[in-house]
Amino acid sequence: MVVLSIQPHTGNCMRRSFAIAHLTSVHRRDDTRIFHKECRSLASAGYRVTLIVADGNGDANVGDISIRDVDKSATRLGRMANTTRRIYEAAQQLDADVFHFHDPELLPVGLSLKRLGQKVIFDAHEDVAKQIMSKPYIPQYLRTATSVLYGAFEARASTHLDAIICATPSIAETFAKYGAEPTVVANYPILGELAVRDTQSSEKKNTICYVGGMTAIRGVQEIIKAARRTKNEIRLEFAGFFSPAKFEAQIRALPEAKSADFLGWLDRKQVASLMAGSVAGVVTFLPVPNHVDAQPNKMFEYMSAGLPLIASDFPLWREIISEADCGICVDPTDVQAIADAMDELASNRERAVDMGLNGQVAVKQKYNWATQAEKLLALYERLVRSNLS
Repeated sequence: MVVLSIQPHTGNCMRRSFAIAHLTSVHRRDDTRIFHKECRSLASAGYRVTLIVADGNGDANVGDISIRDVDKSATRLGRMANTTRRIYEAAQQLDADVFHFHDPELLPVGLSLKRLGQKVIFDAHEDVAKQIMSKPYIPQYLRTATSVLYGAFEARASTHLDAIICATPSIAETFAKYGAEPTVVANYPILGELAVRDTQSSEKKNTICYVGGMTAIRGVQEIIKAARRTKNEIRLEFAGFFSPAKFEAQIRALPEAKSADFLGWLDRKQVASLMAGSVAGVVTFLPVPNHVDAQPNKMFEYMSAGLPLIASDFPLWREIISEADCGICVDPTDVQAIADAMDELASNRERAVDMGLNGQVAVKQKYNWATQAEKLLALYERLVRSNLS
């Protein structure tokens, strides 16, 4: 154990040996929320942090963070059956004071650790019961029953854990209905990380970027078709992975895909460079239940980078974008509306720059990770104090 110094909001100072283990069976070891935001914030505060992953890339030490890899499973069923068991076994080997897990399939692992007397946190990134209703690998006729059964299990499990962290207020409302007392730690960007503006807007090509996972319900097909309808010969650049593979084949086969470059996964510096060369960022998720009340990380990252948004016209998103005057909201199913928004930002560069700067101001004042790190550290401080009592 190492000695840490915590300076809580009350101004009191406390020194305490405290080790933390973050657990994920799904996410990459360099996941933005888990590694770059939460793990690094906790390590900077003096905690000893271990991240258990299942990506097959081996054990490593990244700065003050130790990464333990339990190896990757070839299939989804294998991951849910075998990977979760290996993560539980790896967690048992750690002398950690708190276990913080990030995937709903790890709820049984969290409950097992809790039965051993450990402090356990569930970090809910999504409203899974809603998300199940649009999962392509679950047959349509099974989705409602699966959603209800999962929701009942999640409700029961959450009241046995020490803390629930939620990525959005709407997810927190769900857990509050279960009887839990969730803490909202929003997925806002790290200040300055993506704010690279080495090219003036007037010098940029008509490039619009999309960063993140590429699935049918995230509106990728509609975005590609929209670009081909524009008057300004818009070029699209996509950074991220397709899911599933057959969707990638479907998209690449589109005649309109000639207007798009698929760059694959990019590291954070490459993402910053991509955004710096773009005139706008697009996040036109389709109106499925889990999207309407979501707060997509990429929306705030575009704002942080000084890019105007083309975003879905959902009430929550419209409120954020209208208040900051940082983009255009469209019907994400209306290809022509998306095309018109692309043309508007490509044609009116001065207005696009103003919107981008407005978004940056909103991030600096409100939508930044520093405000959320304070809440995360305050939660951990309470767990430290409960260990002392």
